[in-house]
Amino acid sequence: MNRSLFERSSGSLSPGGFARLVTSRLLNTFQAAPGLRFDGGETGTAIRHEEDGPVAEADAASSLWAHQTGVSALALEHFDGRILASGGLDATIKLWNLEQCANPSTGHTYTPVVSIRRSEQTHRFGITHLSFYPFDSGAFLSTSYDETLKVWATKTASLAASFSLGSKVYTHAISPIASHLLVACGTQHPAVRLVDLRSGANVQSLAGHAGAVLAVSWSPRYEHVLASGSVDGTVKIWDIRRAGGPIGMLDQEDSLGLYYNGLLDASTAKVRVRASAKAHTAPVNALTWTDDGGYIVSAGHDQRIRVWDAATGRNTLASFGPSIRNRQLASITPFTSPTGLARPGGELLFWPNETEILVLDLHDGHVVTRLRPTAPAVASLRSSSSSTRSVRNRVTSLAWRGAGAGASETSSVGGAVMGGSNMAGAIFSAHLDGQIRAWVPRLEGDEDEDEDEDGDDEASRERAAKRKALDDVYRGLTGRRITFV
Repeated sequence: MNRSLFERSSGSLSPGGFARLVTSRLLNTFQAAPGLRFDGGETGTAIRHEEDGPVAEADAASSLWAHQTGVSALALEHFDGRILASGGLDATIKLWNLEQCANPSTGHTYTPVVSIRRSEQTHRFGITHLSFYPFDSGAFLSTSYDETLKVWATKTASLAASFSLGSKVYTHAISPIASHLLVACGTQHPAVRLVDLRSGANVQSLAGHAGAVLAVSWSPRYEHVLASGSVDGTVKIWDIRRAGGPIGMLDQEDSLGLYYNGLLDASTAKVRVRASAKAHTAPVNALTWTDDGGYIVSAGHDQRIRVWDAATGRNTLASFGPSIRNRQLASITPFTSPTGLARPGGELLFWPNETEILVLDLHDGHVVTRLRPTAPAVASLRSSSSSTRSVRNRVTSLAWRGAGAGASETSSVGGAVMGGSNMAGAIFSAHLDGQIRAWVPRLEGDEDEDEDEDGDDEASRERAAKRKALDDVYRGLTGRRITFV
């Protein structure tokens, strides 16, 4: 780090290069932030299992839950990273203001600013997926096992629209770049359903899968291109402007891809794929694109994660080893590190691996780090009604907090670690034990050096000077943006 600071001060390292170097290191250092808790206001007691039998936890903090029945979905608005939405297995939705805490490094217990309770007008069964409208944080969407897609006004938490799809809805997606307002829904029905928010109609069904659709994801580069994954093991690529079926299928046996025209050039592509092509040998329940649209990541019940060249459909043959765990039927929400935070070719994949979060190299598949909750894999909860239930503490959803409160995307991680009010660069995870957990990157030496900086010896003063210099550099990189009215 000292060498990097010297190169930056001498001008041999550009500001962008220095920021990328710093954020690349920080992406590898995520750790639990146990001081950040989410209290949904529900009462009960956590049970710890020991050799002598179950023991009720005496610590009051251990009996705080975001959703006592289990958190099944998370979503974070992308503009300033301020509002976090969570959905529970009890059909409730809660909104949390992450700016309640002025300094995340000191710890804080968040309380929901809004709670949407289960009712006949809201959702009746467990929430399966949440997402914010990509161009305006004033609206968010939710789907549920009650076969509905609903649109909500964020400010008032009031229902704006409801769409009945006639089948259990596992997931939904809305394009981050498109001018259209189509929401793709993966349901128990084998066709992908497209709902137009503008007209309020179920305008189109993309037929082609042989079973329920568990994963859908829009391309961040082409507004009319959609990927879908099904229980039949297939991943199909669609151009929603075309009525002739999918424009391509991902084939696990294809390591060459289309060598001409390109898979996503729908106007001229001559798609040659096997009719029996499969991306996985078991149900596909996770799909995501890198934010530059260059790669597609898929995962299935065959305990495999595959990375595909989005332009050609080529299987890159990235091997993630035997550590991958994926057994839940529900849709999974992995994500990749934003382009620009890591060196080119060094992107990371954050994967909810049952009871832990794996940080994986996207291209060679090795495990960078494992994020493990301190809670046991199997926990027992006793509610206020004195009923006790045991749950497997599985990670159900992940949300990435990138830029926020005036920080640019490239420098957001550094701004958060310095304890700014934006807390950018954090990961939030939902768990079946009812908790929402936060994970933040760690600065080098922030645990050991802080204790020694108050000393009078020369080494302590030198460490304090280095920390001050690093702090000044970070503050320069993450300063507030200048806007013109």
